[in-house]
Amino acid sequence: MRGSFLGKAPVYDWSPQTQGIIFGSINYGMVLTLAPSGYLAGRIGTKRIVGAALFGSSFLSLCTPLAAELGVVSLIVIRIVQGITQGSGLGGQFALWEKWGPPHERSRLLSIALSGLVLAGFAAILLGGLISETYGWPFAFYIFGGIGCVCCLLWFVLAYDDPVSHPWISISEKEYIISSLAQQVSSSKQSLPIKAMLKSLPLWSMIFCCFGHQWLVSILIVYTPTYISSVYNVNIRDNGILSAIPFIAAWVFGILGGQLADFLLTKSFRLNTVRKIVTVLGILPSSILTVVLPYLSSSFITTVALLTISCGLSPLSQTGMYINALDIAPRYSSFLIGVSRGFAYIAAILAPTVSGYLLSQDPEFGWKNVFLLLLAINMFGLIFYLIFGEAEVQDWAKERKLTRL
Repeated sequence: MRGSFLGKAPVYDWSPQTQGIIFGSINYGMVLTLAPSGYLAGRIGTKRIVGAALFGSSFLSLCTPLAAELGVVSLIVIRIVQGITQGSGLGGQFALWEKWGPPHERSRLLSIALSGLVLAGFAAILLGGLISETYGWPFAFYIFGGIGCVCCLLWFVLAYDDPVSHPWISISEKEYIISSLAQQVSSSKQSLPIKAMLKSLPLWSMIFCCFGHQWLVSILIVYTPTYISSVYNVNIRDNGILSAIPFIAAWVFGILGGQLADFLLTKSFRLNTVRKIVTVLGILPSSILTVVLPYLSSSFITTVALLTISCGLSPLSQTGMYINALDIAPRYSSFLIGVSRGFAYIAAILAPTVSGYLLSQDPEFGWKNVFLLLLAINMFGLIFYLIFGEAEVQDWAKERKLTRL
């Protein structure tokens, strides 16, 4: 429903429940494409899949203000389509590491790559608030969409599917990468052991834990600005700056998480133990700190500090259950990481939708209910992972015991 104009920027009078559906709609499409895009990228090339996805998502960002002007239904539809493109890009990139990442370096490489998601959240919240306050919120979509189109051009010029086809890297680097992958069997031309995967408790433990963590991340990304604004009545520009502070901490810790995992391995920790330690560090403190927030609403500084710590510790899980597929089934890692991320993004759909419903039904205790539900979901996934999670190659992922559907 159309409300009024703030300067030249339209303002829409949408209920918290409607806003939750809009926030979550972009993830509807992502769920559908994360796993298939990882599989397809291994067959037809990461460069094509990710490049097309980046262009599609950027173009649809440019169209978002027009979609909002046409109505809430058109806005939801365009965000679902944008989610399809973004899911293709995120899932497709995992196949890149099968051909570019030496096995003993993949944890660090993936943690650095995935930390970009957090850095993007930081930039979007910080700059989005400043742009919206100065020029109006439509310009945030125009500017970010334009940047995405430029990055798309750079991707097609600079990215290559494998080191063999890359014309610029040194011969020594090319030989090092190729030799490190010489003993690795690619899954791109092999049937997937679907039945064995469905029966694998280590795989399901990874999926459930990813689901809970994504619920946490979705609440932190989507509702941090809303929480600060509703509780402390902070204006858009200042809210953007304050809401962005936790995400720069998350970016730093996301990168350090890979270094921490490698350090623990040098101290003779078992790989399974390392995966579980960093997963616990990324989930348990962050979930507990969010539950404390409504009880400290009188202290603005404490709230920002807790959000910063919660967001900062959360990415440590990137070197835990998120890349666990590299341990239990390296030959199917791109597909399985896409599967786990796909299930995780179901949480990204449900979290804002359910939270919007809770906030609209109970304004007084809504935030407490939102954070308590977050804690319960994360504890279930974490406990399941601690019990059933493994870091050894599973029988169904070994060449001599491939199971076909």
